[in-house]
This record gives sequence, C-alpha cells and structure tokens, in this order.
Amino acid sequence: MNPSDGALLPHGGYEKLRSYKVAEAVYDATVVFCNRFIDKRSRTHDQMVQAARSGVRNISEGSGAAGTSRKSEMKLTNVARASLNDELLSDYRSFLVQHGLPVWHKDSPQALAMRERLKHDTAPNLPPVRQGLVRLTGLAGLADFVAHAAPELAGNAMLCAVNQAAYLLKRQIQSQERMFLARGGFSENLYRQRTKERSDLPDQNKESP
Repeated sequence: MNPSDGALLPHGGYEKLRSYKVAEAVYDATVVFCNRFIDKRSRTHDQMVQAARSGVRNISEGSGAAGTSRKSEMKLTNVARASLNDELLSDYRSFLVQHGLPVWHKDSPQALAMRERLKHDTAPNLPPVRQGLVRLTGLAGLADFVAHAAPELAGNAMLCAVNQAAYLLKRQIQSQERMFLARGGFSENLYRQRTKERSDLPDQNKESP
C-alpha cells in the first residue's frame, strides 16, 4: 500500500493482495464456466458474471477509497465479500444440485486437495498427469481447468476458489477494522497532521534573544 501522503491515509496496492488475486482468478474462470455450461441468454449467466466482477472491482475501489475514508474501504470490501459469498457461491452450489452432481464437503479429500492447490499460483511437486486427464495446477490455471474439466470437477473447483476468496476478504475486513479502531480514519489523521504542523511552526510569542 502507498504510504500516507500528508493527510491522506495509506491506500492503493490492491494488486498485491492475495484476496484480489484469488477474486480475479474467480472472475476469469466464472466467465469461462458460464460460457461453457450456462445459456448466455439466461439471467443466471449475467448474474454470476456480474457477481464475480463485483468481487474484483469492489476490492480495487475500496483500496482507492482508503485514502480518504476507512469506512468506505470497509464497506466496499464487504460488498466484494458479499457478492462472492452470498451470491456467486449460492449460484455454483445451485448449478451442481440442479444437475444432480455432488457438492463436495469442505473437508472431503477432493476438496482438501483442490483447496491446497488453489493456495499457490502453481502448486509445487505435482506428479506427472496421465494422458487425457485434466488437472488443476494452481490458481493461475483455474480458468483453463474449468474450460476442460467435467461439470462436477469444474463446479466444485469454483466452490473451493470462491470460498477461499470470501475467507480472505473476511480476514481483510477484520484487519481493516482493527486498523480503524487503533488509528481512526481520515479526520483523525488530518487532526494529527495539523497538530504536527502547528508544533513545527516557530513560536511567535517567544522574545528575541
């Protein structure tokens, strides 16, 4: 994040946040998933793509708003979390259920393996893949995996990825809250800056030697 510039609070640098990287991968993969499995003319197609897009855009907008408003930063970050956790997650779960496909329990061996790979841009120490099989190689390969995997694998991979993004955003909001309680927001920072500037001014009331 950018250091404070005078009265402005630290802001920016959202591209380096893991939450942003995961949300961006979810958006890209959601476009692929919807184009492949869901009628482009349906409302569900548009809703899922827009929910994924909202997750990405509100992280970046919240990061920019942080310069003048911690409250706006937290609000926009929470909008991003809600778009993914409350909307997109439900749509992926509904897709699996409506197509008679299993929804993996979060602690199932399949989900644990998928979640572990999504922790890395490219998962380390993967064994050679047999010819004809599709495998998730990490977060960076999510969209390509969704483009070729069977519906059950693609849908559950997206559930794992969306859950991960929502979890990271929840942690991010908690961190923002702690910072706000400890340091205040723009008004408090402005007061500190004004106080510092006044203390640095020469005392006009002192007598000349």
